[in-house]
Amino acid sequence: MLDQLARRFADVAPAAEFWSLRFVDEHDEHLGVRRNVVQPARTHRDTGVMITVADGGGVGYGATSDLSSPGLRRAGEQALAWARTTARTRSAELGAPAREPVQGSYRTRSKRPWAEVPLGEKIDLLRSLSEQLGIDPRILDWETSLWHTDLETGIATSTGTRIHQRFHFLVPMMSATANEGGDTQTRSFGGHAWSRQGGLEVLDDVGYADAAPRVAEEALALLAAPHCPSDRRALLLAPDQMILQLHESIGHPLELDRILGDERNYAGTSFVTPEMFGTYRYGSELLNVVFDPTRPEQLASYAFDDDGLEAKREVLIENGVLLRGLGGAISQQRSGLPGVASSRANGWNRPPIDRMANLDIEPGTSTFDEMVASVERGIYMETDVSWSIDDARNKFQFGCEWARLIENGELGAVVKKPNYRGVSATFWRSLVAVGDESTHRVMGTPFCGKGEPNQTIRVGHAAPACLFEDVDVFGGV
Repeated sequence: MLDQLARRFADVAPAAEFWSLRFVDEHDEHLGVRRNVVQPARTHRDTGVMITVADGGGVGYGATSDLSSPGLRRAGEQALAWARTTARTRSAELGAPAREPVQGSYRTRSKRPWAEVPLGEKIDLLRSLSEQLGIDPRILDWETSLWHTDLETGIATSTGTRIHQRFHFLVPMMSATANEGGDTQTRSFGGHAWSRQGGLEVLDDVGYADAAPRVAEEALALLAAPHCPSDRRALLLAPDQMILQLHESIGHPLELDRILGDERNYAGTSFVTPEMFGTYRYGSELLNVVFDPTRPEQLASYAFDDDGLEAKREVLIENGVLLRGLGGAISQQRSGLPGVASSRANGWNRPPIDRMANLDIEPGTSTFDEMVASVERGIYMETDVSWSIDDARNKFQFGCEWARLIENGELGAVVKKPNYRGVSATFWRSLVAVGDESTHRVMGTPFCGKGEPNQTIRVGHAAPACLFEDVDVFGGV
């Protein structure tokens, strides 16, 4: 399909210095069971191309879902018109992405491909798990679901680039909501954090089939639990909460376009400045953060970003010191700072911008039991439920679904509505222990928003449990 579109567009392309064509074909399928009732299956398909034209120092875009020759011609003419406009106004600081020809491909590894498993088998699994959630009259609402995406992308350019990538994403979810009196509590399967690439083997890898009894029992336990105390204490965060902490207070602040001011009008700026790279102590010496698009099961693994830049593992923060930002080739040129292959778009009708992809915290040397045993007075929290962070991605306040007190080196009572707050610029320096490989989990989110017009994109995260000292924690209402 990519070669066919490239040949078709080459015949009608406008006279310009350079053009690229990015093809996207996305097919989503949602299956769900709510309160033991099978919900209508939902499917969605979206196909189109983005044309980028560079000419005379300007760059322009044109997008279309009409893949015929006339449709491609109109998109090319639109892109050329915008390129000439940006050249006149000098609003485009640089040209199009790298024009050197690149050849390559990528494909998600799937042991049990989604399409090869009968629909009835998938529905039966969801129905069985639903029945395990509704175990008590106090559980008023519960549901299980699977969301699968088959995504094919391709890039072709006038200079001979041909890149083809094929992805399969799976997002398993379940939740139980319990009520007693005026109190309502929800417990979920890691929020949406267990998103991965692959087939139905993902469900085995993340323990989906075994999770329902625990989710239901913990929802009920929260009804009887006291509120989280409000004071300062050690905070031990589970991997499914660590990924939110990583995402909001490291990932977004390190996006180079945000640092350059591009996102100020919509998603805010960053407390990080260009001068900080290479010297700034972002966290304690235990903090090591990498951009790693090479892990095959992770949600945002790929071989090339959407500007055709080859992706490879890069260290962003080493032993607590900030080294590199999250920005593609154009932002790297604009800023003069090192970046990564992270120029990404969420569809055919959006241009690529600087995004997170796979952003991971490297495991440390502490077991979970060792971290708990080291705490005299603390709290352990799991699973994000609410989050708030200021426009500079600095002051934050996060809430979790589940927590247990830590007293004298032991996990104690369950508490509900746990929250904590801090400041990104100092919070990571309070990191006193990083979990080892046994605590490390590969997760992700399909719902990272940014850009005008908005783009919601998939982001992978891997993180261990982590222990912080002297954190402000408080209870909800």
